Amino acid sequence: MASKDRKQVEIVERGDIFFLYRPRVGETDPESLSDVQRFFVVLRPEHATKVRLLVVGRKRLPDAHEHERHWGFVGAIASSAAALEKDLREEIYDTKTRGRQRLPAARPAGEGRYLVCRAAQWTIASQLRARASRAAIRGTTRLQHRTAGKLRLSVKNPEKPSPPGLGLGQAQETDYPDRLQQEFRGRRFARDDIKLLDVQGAEFVLVGARTDPEKAYNVDLDVEKEDERHSEMLRELKMAKSRHPIEPLFSGEWA
Repeated sequence: MASKDRKQVEIVERGDIFFLYRPRVGETDPESLSDVQRFFVVLRPEHATKVRLLVVGRKRLPDAHEHERHWGFVGAIASSAAALEKDLREEIYDTKTRGRQRLPAARPAGEGRYLVCRAAQWTIASQLRARASRAAIRGTTRLQHRTAGKLRLSVKNPEKPSPPGLGLGQAQETDYPDRLQQEFRGRRFARDDIKLLDVQGAEFVLVGARTDPEKAYNVDLDVEKEDERHSEMLRELKMAKSRHPIEPLFSGEWA
């Protein structure tokens, strides 16, 4: 029989999770989060034909001990992880007031495994749990992310208003098909169907929760120590050294 702290869970999705950050325009040597423009999380589910690129607010994951809440949205849906790579490359563009601008390529910061599960008798039914294997996302490094943890995930109803100062503009909000829109049942948030994240522009809230999900739920996230040659991220996202500085993935430092 499971102990009180080990809930029986239904795993609805598992796969690879990748973390990346993009420095601000013109920033070649970032030293803190203030030098970062965006923080990305890529979810690549097993046996699926869609890969999600999530954009997480405040440029880091929410702290589990503080139960922080961070807003985010689905930036892109692709048929494969490699198909996302072109959206993560360096961009050079011209402006009328500041001339030519350079937006650096996204840089890999961590990778690991994740589960999305439904736990019986929980008020919040679905959780996104990630264990990252790279030093760059440990809580003691500059990126301020944790090696293991659980995040409660809720998807926002686009027909309901966002809190002041949060959320995408009306032109960027998603328009769910009727079948998925019905999942909200008139509520501001839904937590029952992971397919709500399979639409570009879907907005969500992540809440930091338990810090050791493997122990609590007796699940194995199958994280292995890897080097450059065996990195799932570099292989799946086709991230060439010539386009994306990969040092943060292994050193845990800014690059």
